[in-house]
Amino acid sequence: MPRHRRGRGGTPVIERLRRDGYPVRAIANPLHGLTSDTAYVTSYLSTIDGPKVLVGHSYGGAVITNAATAVTGVESLVYIAGFIPAAGETIGELAARSTPALPLIATQVPGGTEVVIDPAGFRAAFAGDLDATTAADLAVTQRPADTRAVTDPSVTEGFRTIPSWALIPRQDHAINPAVQRFMTSRAGARTTEVDGSHAIMLSRPDAVTRLIEQAAR
Repeated sequence: MPRHRRGRGGTPVIERLRRDGYPVRAIANPLHGLTSDTAYVTSYLSTIDGPKVLVGHSYGGAVITNAATAVTGVESLVYIAGFIPAAGETIGELAARSTPALPLIATQVPGGTEVVIDPAGFRAAFAGDLDATTAADLAVTQRPADTRAVTDPSVTEGFRTIPSWALIPRQDHAINPAVQRFMTSRAGARTTEVDGSHAIMLSRPDAVTRLIEQAAR
């Protein structure tokens, strides 16, 4: 389950999947750029034997799209409020379709630029259906992403040959639901919509778990 920005964002879903008998690996997405992150996740996946269901939230959707066909045993893809880029497309191009734009803070670091969501606007953009304390905790623990995450072009369209599922939160203010519908329709994903924010795996973990288990079956 390549994650997006928070270290424990998928924990309620992981707990439910384990309770139902599914082995889970939560891959820490490096957020160094789509090309680099895809290589990292592909390398990790190659160490796992047997059938695999890849789950990607937000930017993680782009990573699993590119990594899925490079290893054996991937039986399905699950996009949770996820980006599903076509070959040659960048996350930046898809994100530009969402309005209003995410409130980002950029920082120059050795070798490039990193961004985070402005903590002041984090809850409204990312976690509107979570309580203020939880949203504030997520805001201050988010990991910065290299801007290459949005500028590296996507290369492989895993959804063309691997069945895909998608969950769209109707109150998502990070990736406009209309943009998500465009991507899921283009990918031919079996799509479910629920009320919730971009942090849907925390606010609606049961819905996320159900979709993953549908894909696994």
